[in-house]
Amino acid sequence: MKSWIVSLLVGLLAGGIYALLGTRSPAPPVIALLGLFGMLVGEQIVPITRRLLARQPLTMAWFRHECVPKISGTPQPEPPDTTARRKDARG
Repeated sequence: MKSWIVSLLVGLLAGGIYALLGTRSPAPPVIALLGLFGMLVGEQIVPITRRLLARQPLTMAWFRHECVPKISGTPQPEPPDTTARRKDARG
């Protein structure tokens, strides 16, 4: 089962429990979503810092490959040279 389905189901369950208890969720939805976004972006501070401390370049290509998938939940893109090799192999 996809993790986003599980997340949605757990969220629905929590919302149902709040409704049964007659309370509102602890945070307004926009504030909660911004907080979650902040957590996802904040998690990327550690790999960026490690890269800088190792004196490795911090490029947009690296950021798009390593950080964007973790923030957005999309699959990691293939490195550009892999795609070129696949096209060459297919003929």
